[in-house]
Amino acid sequence: MLIHNNKIILHACCAVCATYPIELLKKEGYYPIIYFDNSNIYPYEEYEIRKNELVNYCKKYNIEYYQNKYDNENWENFVKGLENEPEKGLRCQKCFYYRLKNTANFAIDKKIKFFTTTLTISPHKRSLDIFKAGKKVQNEFENKIEFLKFDFKKQNGYLISTKNAKLEGFYRQNYCGCKYSIR
Repeated sequence: MLIHNNKIILHACCAVCATYPIELLKKEGYYPIIYFDNSNIYPYEEYEIRKNELVNYCKKYNIEYYQNKYDNENWENFVKGLENEPEKGLRCQKCFYYRLKNTANFAIDKKIKFFTTTLTISPHKRSLDIFKAGKKVQNEFENKIEFLKFDFKKQNGYLISTKNAKLEGFYRQNYCGCKYSIR
């Protein structure tokens, strides 16, 4: 299997959260490839807005972009029974795992050894939970793929990302994405 050593699949939840991680990964010597896998987002119109913002950003800066099909029903079934969990609870942990496993599958299909996620940029998410999900996925794939732990909120990452979003004129959502986070 041919491995592209400097390529990394970057799971992205939206354009706002992707700007700084893309910059940082490039500074670190990686070639980030964006992967949009967010079947958790509800309603579908919200999903489309976030996807289109990210597509346009990637086109503007010539960043490779891919996406998984939207399947909110499958995601709902995956987190069934955790609907009343609070933000940062078990539902979120399961959601991280779901999207990172899809990202790892995509990376393996593309013969790319590394993957990570923009999810750690959010001050509303615990990076350790995301790292745990990424490591679990890595272990399930018997280390054929490596999850790289980037805590993008460090070194003012969130602040830089929000400034970038303002400069780009991005739509900024006011909830994480799933219908349970709207409350």
